[in-house]
Amino acid sequence: MESPLVAGVDGSDASLAALDWAVDEAVRHGLPLRIVHASLWERYEGVVPTWATDRPSGQILAENIVGTAAERARSRAPDLPLTTAVLAEDASTALLREGQDGAILVVGSRGRGEFTDLLLGSVGLVVAARAHCPVVVVRGDRHALEARHGRVLLGVGEHDVDSPAVRFAFREAAARDAELDAVRTWRRPVHEPIDHPLLSGDGGVYAAERASELLDKALEAAASEHPGVRLRRTTIEGPAHRALTDRSAAADLLVVGARRRDGLVGLELGRVAHRALHHATCPVAVVPQRHRESTEGEQ
Repeated sequence: MESPLVAGVDGSDASLAALDWAVDEAVRHGLPLRIVHASLWERYEGVVPTWATDRPSGQILAENIVGTAAERARSRAPDLPLTTAVLAEDASTALLREGQDGAILVVGSRGRGEFTDLLLGSVGLVVAARAHCPVVVVRGDRHALEARHGRVLLGVGEHDVDSPAVRFAFREAAARDAELDAVRTWRRPVHEPIDHPLLSGDGGVYAAERASELLDKALEAAASEHPGVRLRRTTIEGPAHRALTDRSAAADLLVVGARRRDGLVGLELGRVAHRALHHATCPVAVVPQRHRESTEGEQ
């Protein structure tokens, strides 16, 4: 059975926007949709006696949230294969488990009850930092949510040669018939040896050329597999997180990678992914990439 696209809902405006995005994404890729709501209502209301006829209010609320979400999804895409689940457990734990069998995991940028000054809800942060499948945190204005820009933005890092993030971005661009804007940033050396024959007195020239070479190498395999994708290669001097958040204003989706170390416990998000999740003005896809502990010293 084909892996579903999993959408986490909690009844908030942000989760409903994420649901709409998830429906469109499932249709775009021909994936079934699974709508999930997780709540700890059992913990707070206690176990219901077997002879009781009334359901706890928390359970009723959870079922209503999922039912309303399912109706909204069917109204948007009547022919989309759809399943639902109400899970009596912590939302992050439930979504991470659902994501083990999911193709993509979609959540809103904020949830019910989140503090108003938070840029990203705690569930979205935990899921993006720990999931084993691509996670999309839906945020941004209407133009981005409705894919009006016609552009997918990809941040290419040092270890992104034919990486899962690169392949994911190409698939998204192909499915959307959108331009792929692949960005690699570079920094001018702090100490430039004046007599270095390659630098010719300007370390920026060498750094920019190396960034361009790394970008071409990272994209080569995926570009050959998707010859129809319109590709823009961009190298920019400056911090990657700043360049990507600035360019996200003209993108429908920002794709970044996140390295996952086997056996490591905790949140695994680099600076670029973390800043993108908090400050990008379009939906952000965090695509995990596993690597062995022997590469821990690499940057």
